[in-house]
Amino acid sequence: MIFPTEASLPAFFPIAFATFVWWSSTGLILFLDGLPRTTFPWSMGAASILLVIALGGLAQSAQSTSVCAAYQAFSCAVLIWAWLEMSFLLGFLIGPRRSLNHPTSHGWQRFRNATEAILYHELALVAAAALVTFLTWHAPNPIGSWTFAVLWVMRLSAKLNLFLGVPNLSAELLPSHLAHLRQYLTRRPMNELFPVAVTVASAVDAYLIFAAAEAPDQSFSSVGLALVATLLSLAILEHWLMIIPVNASKLWQWALDSTRRPAPAPEAEPTATPDESAPR
Repeated sequence: MIFPTEASLPAFFPIAFATFVWWSSTGLILFLDGLPRTTFPWSMGAASILLVIALGGLAQSAQSTSVCAAYQAFSCAVLIWAWLEMSFLLGFLIGPRRSLNHPTSHGWQRFRNATEAILYHELALVAAAALVTFLTWHAPNPIGSWTFAVLWVMRLSAKLNLFLGVPNLSAELLPSHLAHLRQYLTRRPMNELFPVAVTVASAVDAYLIFAAAEAPDQSFSSVGLALVATLLSLAILEHWLMIIPVNASKLWQWALDSTRRPAPAPEAEPTATPDESAPR
């Protein structure tokens, strides 16, 4: 993978680069997810080729501490994550529980049901994290593993917050073939996890920003830390979009087409409180 040399890059480029990668990759996945399902194997096949390239690129970049290697490691980690996201949203790796024909229960049974609905995807995330760790273990360039860690931890936090309850669920971003997952979303003003997750993530982000500012300008450390800090900042923003009255899907309106993405089915709509029926 080839990136511009450090001499040609303005100081704000890592922030702009990470933001563009976050925005464009999310939009592209949503766009592919909105195409006819006959295209899904082709999309997944192309993503799998990129996955192999990204794994090789991550292993290569992990051994270098050049500025270009920081961009390469970051990009490869995002590509690996994109494969995981596509495998989930296209319906290839979800979970064994895919039916709406059972009541939503309270407490641990509801959590168990929700976990079974995404179990294969969660296991794939664990396997991918182990592989990324293996490829970067004791390597001088940890940017790839840090990037993957931010994506993994913050996505887990987002899933738990959507399960426990937030005002803005963005359920319209779930395709029709994943409609059964909407029953595990809960609309509430706030949950106990949200302030803790945002506070901890913000503290880590502040540390990364400070460390990037203290590192020599346009060095490997400053660029790599800026990339990871920007990604974490965007993940924190995604958390706040669950709370503030803003339609987050507008950010990717270019990728969303109402003729391709039908409105959520009434029986799959999330509710403020779980069903009172007995667990399955």
